[in-house]
Amino acid sequence: MERMNDIFDKKDLDAILVSNGFNMTYLSGFSGATGYLFISKARKLIFTDSRYTTQARLESKEYEVVEMDAKQGYPELIQKYMVMDKVEKIGFEDQNFIYADFMKMKEACQARAWVALGGELSNLRIIKRPDELEKLAKAESIGDEAFSYILTILKPGMTELEVAVELEGFMKTHGASNLSFETIVASGVNSSMPHARPSNKVIGEGDFVTMDYGCVYEGYCSDMTRTVVVGKASEKHKEIYNTVLKAQLAALGGLRAGKTGKEIDAIARDLIADAGYGAYFGHGLGHSVGLEIHEEPRLSPGNPNPLQANCIETVEPGIYIPGFGGVRIEDMVIVTEDGCMNLTHSTKELIELL
Repeated sequence: MERMNDIFDKKDLDAILVSNGFNMTYLSGFSGATGYLFISKARKLIFTDSRYTTQARLESKEYEVVEMDAKQGYPELIQKYMVMDKVEKIGFEDQNFIYADFMKMKEACQARAWVALGGELSNLRIIKRPDELEKLAKAESIGDEAFSYILTILKPGMTELEVAVELEGFMKTHGASNLSFETIVASGVNSSMPHARPSNKVIGEGDFVTMDYGCVYEGYCSDMTRTVVVGKASEKHKEIYNTVLKAQLAALGGLRAGKTGKEIDAIARDLIADAGYGAYFGHGLGHSVGLEIHEEPRLSPGNPNPLQANCIETVEPGIYIPGFGGVRIEDMVIVTEDGCMNLTHSTKELIELL
């Protein structure tokens, strides 16, 4: 709450309205799908409907839960408490609000000023607490176990969808409550598409198989990618794979607090370009992970800001060649003052499933 007070003071606010669900969970513990947080200098409230009031009271001991009913919508309910607390300046999440909803809110709630907060509230989540780091590490360990499992059954003749189902089922029966994103399993020419969806394509001898997947453990996400060859790897397979691996290891070696996202991205990007594959690496090197699968800060050419200790980053360079296939290798790490701590422990040597 201390950092919230800093936002109140910096923006000279009387209250803050929180609409982003992940920020609501972070600040209050409430993980329901509908509602708002209303935080003023006098009180902390959760507004939600009857589907979630019991859940909210169980999850959020420090917040009073106020039920919205059909006769009184959220704007009218919020206005009631704005009047009670003499709110003249209220902060809101402009990057999250749907325009039509905001206009209804602004019309009903007669504040003197609505102050756009940009990413101020989401930025509270950048540096992870020790308990968050433990949950992230556990989520990633489930992914490691899933990779070990899939290597025992992955073979020619399976479809991409069958591999995805096996990965997902394993994670959900080994501690995961959900998937952190839609699983990617891409084989052969499909692996040249970084975000290919699993299909009924049959995996054949000599195919790259890229598997990018993650799970949720106690609200926190994991993210990892491994690429293998089913059958014997060709010299071209080896060249592409080893180029990506070299780039990833170099970026991991350079990653530390104080370096910018742009600088770390450049380490991997320059190595791939020097090897002649620069045109085939089009996405950023990585992103943070937490309650959401994609959080700030990013490892990308567009991030000139220094990284901070105890933030999470993925490091995931790739090479994707249309008509042939692609490779991505991704680890999830904790940034430290003098380097990084890798939470992903699966081997990164090129695996040939013979």
